[in-house]
Amino acid sequence: MKVVLYFRIKEVRWTVGDDELRAAQQRFPRVEFVRVTEDDELAQALADADVFVGFHFPPDLFATSRRLRWIHSAAAGVEANLFPAMVASDVILTNAAGVHAVNIPEHAIGLVCALARNLHAAQRLKAERRWDRYAAIAAGGGFRQLRDSHLAVVGAGAIGLGVTRLGAALGMRVRVLRRRPELPVEGAEAVVGPGQLHELLGWADFVVIAAALTAETRGMFDAAAFRAMRSSAYLVNVGRGEIVEDGALIEALRTNAIAGAGLDVFVEEPLPAGHPYWTLDNVILTPHVSGYLPDFFARALDIFLDNLGRFCDGRPLRNVVDKQLGYAPDWAADRA
Repeated sequence: MKVVLYFRIKEVRWTVGDDELRAAQQRFPRVEFVRVTEDDELAQALADADVFVGFHFPPDLFATSRRLRWIHSAAAGVEANLFPAMVASDVILTNAAGVHAVNIPEHAIGLVCALARNLHAAQRLKAERRWDRYAAIAAGGGFRQLRDSHLAVVGAGAIGLGVTRLGAALGMRVRVLRRRPELPVEGAEAVVGPGQLHELLGWADFVVIAAALTAETRGMFDAAAFRAMRSSAYLVNVGRGEIVEDGALIEALRTNAIAGAGLDVFVEEPLPAGHPYWTLDNVILTPHVSGYLPDFFARALDIFLDNLGRFCDGRPLRNVVDKQLGYAPDWAADRA
């Protein structure tokens, strides 16, 4: 069996270290591991590969990868791997769901806390060397207490579940939107379905988007969604940029239809220097770093190697993506 490892996504490049590769080779002596670091080497490596591990499989090389049986995404998001030929094929797709179950929820709640206490306004005052308590307190929707406030979490994967737990631990009242609302969520006082989105938004003081990008979630937060939100409410997005219609959010922020936003993901990345988000005082931006961990790649590789053992033994794989839904629906069950 031949496994090709190729890790490149936008400006990020990584390769498996020599020690990690030796350990994997000792664990799986009958597997050939091939590291690819240069784009022009990938086609030849994939021509007889059984397994691909990385972020995005190049669609133009799919037809010539005739032995390919399994693609493993080193990230939880898999939308770039769901191109038509792949979806129509028998090739299995798995992901790294669970690798971000702690750090992205912490980042999301960090943004909630910063917005609630106007830390972004305080930073602007610091840059101006200006002591102005009123400006610090009154900016945006004013200071908030998180305890007893309303937190809406959109998405109930590993990240959404983590956000729910942290919100509940802070004393927030949490409600979760998920595709299957009959499934309970620990820490949530209620679970609702997609048809109740606007009702949920009207209830919330803080909204955290933690959903996968699918046909159903793309553009979910449009002008109607922002009209449904309270003018004092904040939006945090750690899911995918395409879930939000940029134009509608920018208009809502400019007109104070909502109080502000904390954004870590964007439709276009890197975010262009001329984008309106940079100029909005009621927005906190982080450059898609919520998923960063010092040992991210070691954790992601561990998930893959666990699955590789299952694949070699003919056992069921974990984190199998439903190619029609666009995510791995049984993540929690896999870890029960």
